[in-house]
Amino acid sequence: MGLFSRHFSRTSQSITARWWWTVDRAMLAFIFVLYIIGAFMIATASPSVAIRIGAYEYLFLIKHFIVLLPSIIVMLVISLFDVDTLRRASMIAFVGCIVLLIYTLFFGLEVKGAKRWIDLPFFSLQPSEFAKPAFIVVTAWLMARYKENSQFKGHYYAWGLFLFLIALLLLQPDLGMTFVVTVSFFSVMFLAGLPFRYVFILAGLGVTAFVLIYMSFSHVQSRVDRFLNPESGDTYQIEKSLDAFKNGGITGTGPGQGEVKLRIPDAHADFIFSVAAEEFGLFFIITLIGIYGYIFVRGFNRIMDSDNLFIILSVGGLLTMFALQALVHMGSALHIVPTKGMTLPLISYGGSSLLSMSMVMGMILALTRKQRKRGISKGGLTIREIGGEKL
Repeated sequence: MGLFSRHFSRTSQSITARWWWTVDRAMLAFIFVLYIIGAFMIATASPSVAIRIGAYEYLFLIKHFIVLLPSIIVMLVISLFDVDTLRRASMIAFVGCIVLLIYTLFFGLEVKGAKRWIDLPFFSLQPSEFAKPAFIVVTAWLMARYKENSQFKGHYYAWGLFLFLIALLLLQPDLGMTFVVTVSFFSVMFLAGLPFRYVFILAGLGVTAFVLIYMSFSHVQSRVDRFLNPESGDTYQIEKSLDAFKNGGITGTGPGQGEVKLRIPDAHADFIFSVAAEEFGLFFIITLIGIYGYIFVRGFNRIMDSDNLFIILSVGGLLTMFALQALVHMGSALHIVPTKGMTLPLISYGGSSLLSMSMVMGMILALTRKQRKRGISKGGLTIREIGGEKL
């Protein structure tokens, strides 16, 4: 009891106590729910994939748990940061990621014609996963500085960094990551007060860029063609994914009882949403969608009263990234968008993705921390703290 009082009581001035009473505990709880669902889903979805490639049945599950604990620690540690510490750490991380992205282009591990990973002793590191959140926070700071002082050309720097990062991603090539970074960047620009006429200009440039990418990359052309006309090529993956939804029905087949999942390639990663639909049914996936939606709306609700533009832009961009990745994964599984190998945040197998999304969640929790209101009298002076800064 004494240890708890010292570290978590309302009157304690320890770092952990201040964190516990200012962090969004509801959001934190739902993040842990996603961690638990992810571990459970990989336990039921990965054995068939491991057996198919001739590996130990629980290989992917073991590797997931090896990364899971460090990911949770990373999320919690980052959530302790104040605004200035988070900004500085993001800048350092972004510079480091740029160096690693350049290194990857020359010495990275090539898989299916793409160089996106650095081969390490225990797992493969994908630097672009960590560049995403760091880039958003750096961009938010540049735009916030520009809005405060028009002499500081932060918007030019932001666009320069964006184009440089996109060029590195296209050289890998990684079009899915390019799409997520682009939409997240535009969301920051929109929240920063981008004139509406520029929205249409950017939309036009986006369509033009998509046409150029479609014409330049054969695998993109193939995926789009198969999405628009299934008879134009192999649609085995999406057919099995849709079969899993049909087989699951409303209540699902039960944990570990799915049959279609045995024939879904990458069931533990790119199509884990399909496995969830087959084994737990419609009600479960609606609940899962609701959890993602709750975190997204809750995050925006937490910054509604903030007058710190950096916090608003950072959280808005990070939440957009989080929600967009979930939507693309789910949309691919349901054949609403062209198939794209993108993980479901905090649930799909993938060490870099899990660590990266844990960073994102830690950043959001840090930036949305609030201090309980304190007044000298009813209706009197109120002091509030968001992201560690007194307002």
